[in-house]
Amino acid sequence: MAPRTFVNSPLARIARLVLGNKGSVAMVLGQTVHLSGATREEFLADPEWVAHEEVHLRQVRDLGLARFLAEYLLESARVGYYQNKFEVEAREGARQFMLERARAARQL
Repeated sequence: MAPRTFVNSPLARIARLVLGNKGSVAMVLGQTVHLSGATREEFLADPEWVAHEEVHLRQVRDLGLARFLAEYLLESARVGYYQNKFEVEAREGARQFMLERARAARQL
């Protein structure tokens, strides 16, 4: 099942501006992926991006929204966005997903 999305999210737009990203941004709030600079179709067409955000959706489910947001923001302030442990985990989850997908395609 595809994740719920909010296209043209003002919060994702703020995140895009803060990050200096001229492209597109997705961010998870609750169980919704907020998008800025991308349509739902563009987001869903990128399996690695979807897998990355799916990890964040699981993180929110595991920790609860308030705890996730607090820990995410503290971690970002402490080590920066790229080294944030939640982002590292999401990148690794997406990488593993893509490797599994490639293995499955080779077996066809």
